[in-house]
Amino acid sequence: MKFGVVVFPGSNCDHDAWYAVSHDLGCRAELLWHDDSRLGDVDAVILPGGFSYGDYLRCGAIAKFSPVMSAVKKFAAGGGLVLGICNGFQILAECGLLPGALMRNAGLKFICRPVQLRVETADSPFTSKMTRGQVIVAPIAHGEGCYQAGQRTVDELEAEDRVAFRYVNNPNGSVRDIAGILNRERNVLGMMPHPERATSDFMGSTDGRFLFQSMLAALGTRLQSVR
Repeated sequence: MKFGVVVFPGSNCDHDAWYAVSHDLGCRAELLWHDDSRLGDVDAVILPGGFSYGDYLRCGAIAKFSPVMSAVKKFAAGGGLVLGICNGFQILAECGLLPGALMRNAGLKFICRPVQLRVETADSPFTSKMTRGQVIVAPIAHGEGCYQAGQRTVDELEAEDRVAFRYVNNPNGSVRDIAGILNRERNVLGMMPHPERATSDFMGSTDGRFLFQSMLAALGTRLQSVR
């Protein structure tokens, strides 16, 4: 399995994601430059955290115009797995692959600490190795992670079982405690917490491995069906 980790100007979690996949999971991982118009032979794509283009306009608003995002959209439309973490989630929302928006945290302060997440669905390529209601631990590190969407959109997310994670103790004011959501096809996930920072014992939690192991299982099933 090969993961592609997109690097934007200002990304600061790209090597974290690369390390988690290549060292902690033992899979191949390749860094993809934002100016590339092709993804190559990757099986999954990760949009990492950071401050793409310095967040000078709005988080993710400039990154959505990077050439690589056209390739990411095409990849997602073909059923490819796309994981957006923190700034990656913001980019997915800005480019329309996920609904809603990420706004300034309630209290207007940057928050960086471990949080508890409740798994809301195990029916996705990102959560199949978890159980509904399971509580996992992963860190957050954001100033604009407050997920907001209209009531109709949030109702649809819940009715279609597309809320992947909720905060146990909401740290940022996100509507209905939402920490991560799926697209309708369930092959795109955006989440504010950092699973790549919870894959080794020295990090204080290895719960992030559940997510990456779920992705590996989904990719393995897909490869077997192709054969």
